[in-house]
Amino acid sequence: MMGQTPLVVSVIVPVFNGAAFIRGAMENINAQHYKPLEIIFVDDGSTDETAKVIADFKDRVKYVYQANSGPSAARNKGLEIARGGVVRFLDVDDLWPEGSLFLMLEGMKKFPETEIVMGKVDVLFEREGAIKDFIEPSVAFHIGSALFRKEVFHKVGLFDPALRYGEDLDWFMRARECRASILVLDQVTLLYRLHETNMTRGQNLSSLNMFKALKKSLDRRREKNKGVVDLLPDFPEGVKVGNVDPETSK
Repeated sequence: MMGQTPLVVSVIVPVFNGAAFIRGAMENINAQHYKPLEIIFVDDGSTDETAKVIADFKDRVKYVYQANSGPSAARNKGLEIARGGVVRFLDVDDLWPEGSLFLMLEGMKKFPETEIVMGKVDVLFEREGAIKDFIEPSVAFHIGSALFRKEVFHKVGLFDPALRYGEDLDWFMRARECRASILVLDQVTLLYRLHETNMTRGQNLSSLNMFKALKKSLDRRREKNKGVVDLLPDFPEGVKVGNVDPETSK
């Protein structure tokens, strides 16, 4: 894939009291059938059996513990130790569609100047054992829906540790301000699960820092241009990258 030597992909999984989801996350990551893969679990101060469950996979993952500091700090810690040239994030309770990693890598291969590949998010509502589509899949600024060249974090910066919510939107706004090269796919690349223990459950747009992230972007652009807010580049339309067979893409 992508030349004679496949890229090392670092998968960063922040976890806070997510012991119940860890085995499913590992199965989901392994179901991508990609190598070489570096899997990093960042335990953000869990008080459940997260460490114990991850220990069952100690030969296949890297594990790091930190005092509870929020998802931004956990992702930043993962980036600090990641050795892959390409990075993908997975919240422990979400899932990737089968083959989505190869699909996104194929996008980078076809468009080598691309720094970020992102696809659509399919929101699934999980209640009492039943799972169903919540809304029509759409493009959303969700970290888990994207694949990143690691160098783009030197250009854009890390995730803002002061934001426990809305850090996705904040980072993507900064990426757009930096004119990062973004490829948007027309396919679903993240299955976002709504359930009783979601961090964002019951939060409104204000508490999720959506308005704060947008205002920060406006303020940065206003300051940069001496009071004039410059326009962000047009957001690219979705590109259909052909379905990729993992066996023929290695």
